[in-house]
Amino acid sequence: MNGIVLAIISVSLIGVVCAAILAVASKIMEVKEDETFIKIRECMPGANCGACGYTGCDGYAHALAEEEGVKTNLCIPGADAVAKQIAAVLGVESEDVIERVATVRCGGDCNTTMDKMIYQGIQTCAAAKLLYGGKGSCTYGCMGLGDCAAVCPNDAICIQNGIAHIDTRRCTGCGLCEKTCPNGVIALMDDVEMILVTCNNKEKGAVVRKKCDNGCIGCKRCEKVCSTGAIKVINNLAVIDYDKCPECDDPGACARICTVGCISISNFRGIHKL
Repeated sequence: MNGIVLAIISVSLIGVVCAAILAVASKIMEVKEDETFIKIRECMPGANCGACGYTGCDGYAHALAEEEGVKTNLCIPGADAVAKQIAAVLGVESEDVIERVATVRCGGDCNTTMDKMIYQGIQTCAAAKLLYGGKGSCTYGCMGLGDCAAVCPNDAICIQNGIAHIDTRRCTGCGLCEKTCPNGVIALMDDVEMILVTCNNKEKGAVVRKKCDNGCIGCKRCEKVCSTGAIKVINNLAVIDYDKCPECDDPGACARICTVGCISISNFRGIHKL
């Protein structure tokens, strides 16, 4: 019995001594955090989305604190408010943030396209993509299993009628959904644009027509009607050059002339503009 008590006491003493040593070592060997980094980090929203081009908020804050020439307007979710706070900490002039919003470039819902098989595997887009490109007849479109909705930190994405829909009133443009979509259907665009091509299929028009009623058939009618050359059919798919779009003499002409209705004109503005 005395041996057991002695063992317990010995182990307890060893634990106390080790704890004391670790406490002293943590103070002696402590790495001091840069106060500038701490202040900058407190300004950031903490989304860790990587939209700034760095490895999360910590990476961007370290770059701002330690490197010269790093722009203060790279935090898309934080928008102008965060850029102003960062500029104030660094003592530099604030730079305007080009806010962005996520868009779904697919209109192939349950009413316009169909499945080519019954998929009973893991219910994620990434898994479905591995099986013949997914369950849909169009292997370029939204698979509707919600990988994008699962990673959205603002609950801005839902799956309705077989495809993803984005509530731009909640979207901060973090870009996590864009990185997650295996088909590249979700893309970010500047939070001022009003025209969107809701198709991602790059096959020839005759093939697209068999798969989706709303798919771009590459007819080039939109290209011909555009007065600024802002829209071109590239790889059988209409693509918009948003730098030229504001100069258009007849905004929305491309959307009105589209025979399949895959060009949409609407208010896609996100939370930054509302």
